[in-house]
Amino acid sequence: MTLQITPLTGLPLIQSGDPLASFIFHSTQAAGITLQEGDIFILAQKIVSKAEGRLVNLCQVSPSPEAVHIARQTEKDPRFVELVLQESRSILRTRPGALIVEHRLGFVCANAGIDHSNVGGLDGDPDDWVLLLPLDPDGSAGNIRRELESSAGLGLGVMVIDTHGRAWRNGVVGACIGLSGIPGVVDMRGRLDLFGYSLRITQIAVADELAAAASLVMGQAAEGIPVVHVRGFPYPLREGSLTELIRPKEQDLFR
Repeated sequence: MTLQITPLTGLPLIQSGDPLASFIFHSTQAAGITLQEGDIFILAQKIVSKAEGRLVNLCQVSPSPEAVHIARQTEKDPRFVELVLQESRSILRTRPGALIVEHRLGFVCANAGIDHSNVGGLDGDPDDWVLLLPLDPDGSAGNIRRELESSAGLGLGVMVIDTHGRAWRNGVVGACIGLSGIPGVVDMRGRLDLFGYSLRITQIAVADELAAAASLVMGQAAEGIPVVHVRGFPYPLREGSLTELIRPKEQDLFR
């Protein structure tokens, strides 16, 4: 098995309303890539959010009393905290410099995925601008996938990824927050290992594994690679959704 992850370069800085699928398709052609059935495109969350107009100016946010209270605990801007509250189902942990929440999409992350880095802004102080996650990353991936498939005449997969921290581990890794045409989890239970043992527990978060690999190529700072093309994914493509990757609360031993 060979897994190929190819960065797509030359994409412009994305603005609200930009046609992402068209940009990606033309960037693929410019890179000399001839698309094949089962190829996958992985997109950084930021370009999806920017195209969908999820940029917010903190000067336009009025913090609630709850946001002001949590801001004191976390030493964060109350306006920023207000946006985190609006994007979250619940607050799980707070301490100076940290605000861990259950995002409205179901996963646990810091600051509801709201970010200052590589955001820029439309005018004024760049530090006043933040970017929220897409409203429906699965839907975003599905829309981009359908446009790409229409242009290519092939069955493709699309993922939207972000970087998340993990319980008991330092550092952030790439994680899938939206997908279309690709499995989130592959269930290996019942398959035999090398010695004939029937696997009983193994379920592989293949979308997260692929997201982490793609994140290595994309980088986290000024690399300017928000999209990669993937060939050689070792599992059959099928319809998938983020819900496959979210552990039910009753099974969550880390809260």
